[in-house]
Amino acid sequence: MDITIYDIIKGPVITDKAYKVNNKLKQLIIKVHMKANKPLVKEALEKLFNVKVDKVRISIRKPKMRLANRRPIKGVHEKKAIVTLKEGYSIDVLGQNGTDIVAADHVQSVQAKE
Repeated sequence: MDITIYDIIKGPVITDKAYKVNNKLKQLIIKVHMKANKPLVKEALEKLFNVKVDKVRISIRKPKMRLANRRPIKGVHEKKAIVTLKEGYSIDVLGQNGTDIVAADHVQSVQAKE
């Protein structure tokens, strides 16, 4: 099975910690395919969003066992990419009607049109 650039990027990680990382370190956190590597993530972001990527770091979250209703279940196995964009580039994470724009330069509030 070949991975296309549309399969590589699964979506953004939208958490408080992701916003803090974006504000302080000017980085984006996205979920990626388990078979994706750094060059594939960089190429997919540059082609899909027309941005220049400076650096890509990848982390894998391994599943942990936990109890749910006294039964052991496995957690989520996922891969995340922490991407640093070059100065002056940004990606709109939530879309045009969203409330926040996560950018490499800053995070700003945008009023939705009513």
